[in-house]
Amino acid sequence: MDKKNALRAGAVAAGTTLMMLLMSSPALAVTRDDGDDPGSGLSVIDTLGLFVAAPILLFLVIAGLVMMLDKSKKQV
Repeated sequence: MDKKNALRAGAVAAGTTLMMLLMSSPALAVTRDDGDDPGSGLSVIDTLGLFVAAPILLFLVIAGLVMMLDKSKKQV
């Protein structure tokens, strides 16, 4: 019985994904909209700093603050 339900769930998920892919419109990234004013692109260093280094640094700062401000007593 579990195998039949798993197969049915997989078929529904695959069918839903396929229909979403077929029904979605293209991104139209080539066509510019009226009033569109894109800025200059990011360099590789800017991109890595913004999307890799900044989240890691933010995580470390928050984790450090949580550990420093922890009020619980350590059991010895």
